[in-house]
Amino acid sequence: MTDSSAGSSGSRPARRQPGRQDWSTWPNYDAAASGFRGYWYPVTWSSHITGTPSAHTICGEKIALVRDDSGSRRVRDDSGSCRVRNKGTVYALHDRCPHRGVPLSQGDRQFPGTVSCPYHGWTFDLTSGRLCAVITDGPASPMRGKVSVQTYSVAERLGMVWVYIPIAGEAPHPIDEQLPEELVGNPLVLGGRIDPRAGNWRFACENGFDEGHAKYLHRTSLWRLFKPMPTWNVTRIVPRGRWIYRVQDEVHWDADFPGVGRWSNKRWWKMRPPEGTFNIGNTGAPKKTDPIIEAQRFPGFASLSMPGVLRIAYPKFIHYEFYVPVDSGHHRYVGVMVNFTEGWSTLRFYAKYLGAIRWLFHGQFSGQDAWMVDMTDAPPERLYRPDVSLTAWRALAEEEFTRKLAAAGESAPG
Repeated sequence: MTDSSAGSSGSRPARRQPGRQDWSTWPNYDAAASGFRGYWYPVTWSSHITGTPSAHTICGEKIALVRDDSGSRRVRDDSGSCRVRNKGTVYALHDRCPHRGVPLSQGDRQFPGTVSCPYHGWTFDLTSGRLCAVITDGPASPMRGKVSVQTYSVAERLGMVWVYIPIAGEAPHPIDEQLPEELVGNPLVLGGRIDPRAGNWRFACENGFDEGHAKYLHRTSLWRLFKPMPTWNVTRIVPRGRWIYRVQDEVHWDADFPGVGRWSNKRWWKMRPPEGTFNIGNTGAPKKTDPIIEAQRFPGFASLSMPGVLRIAYPKFIHYEFYVPVDSGHHRYVGVMVNFTEGWSTLRFYAKYLGAIRWLFHGQFSGQDAWMVDMTDAPPERLYRPDVSLTAWRALAEEEFTRKLAAAGESAPG
């Protein structure tokens, strides 16, 4: 397309720019196909990690996880003593034996506090990654202490195992600094799903915070069967601390579209749409809000923070999604629903979650998102007004990771 107003000098018309279609504005984000390093990531449920090693991939890093449940023991070699380990601790090592490249996740624990490669019995200390013994080379093997595999920091929170993926070997920040603030220090009960999914993690994250898709894509979900959905909103993005929030200024339940007709998400069997705007939950202003949720004073019910943590605040519970990068074409979906309660009332939550929510919300509803994430192919792209949620997220990621790179002494891409 060319500009119809040529200059008076008779020069050729200037070519109009088609709009931003690539991600060059956000070079760090563009380069993060396999995720942002320098963060904690949830990997799996704590109950799934046992004394048998298991294989996982985070940010393209192949990692073996194993739980040392053998009690405390001190192991010594010529290079010094291995540390005393506490019973039940989870360890993470690079999933490759440096001898011939066999995955350590295929190995086993022949000695307390170690993991042994299944090929030749190279045995590594779980704490330091140092080679403690070579079973097929005898007790005096000269390889002891000369070879190591990388280890990763591990934490257990919210019933999950988390692994820190460093930028340049730096010590991790405390994991509680990265968790949503309300999940630290408050009594809670949760239910969730961890599913491997196709598609890049950025598509999943952008889908979660996307202002426009829920009204159309999820209109057929069973979770929304009796709940009204707006046709369109007027939304702005509000930053607060390390989060950005979607704030709804206008909510429109139906509309006349020039030249095509009227469209509405209203149905006779659905609840009556609420009047006015609302920013806790997405079906109207609540009559009563959980005191812990109310105390957070969220500007909007949808918020997002690095490295890809979505929070959807409802009056009685909060839903979280963690988008864990695996590689450029796969991610791990971690969906968690939290009630701030304890005691006998937790049984009521579990009954409701296991009886309905897990299948309707974390199943069929979230499955529609998984379908679209797998189908997305961008860039190139042409954004529209509601995509301010996407561009605000990309800007947040770009700015925060630029600071993180500088703190680690690393340079930005390009």
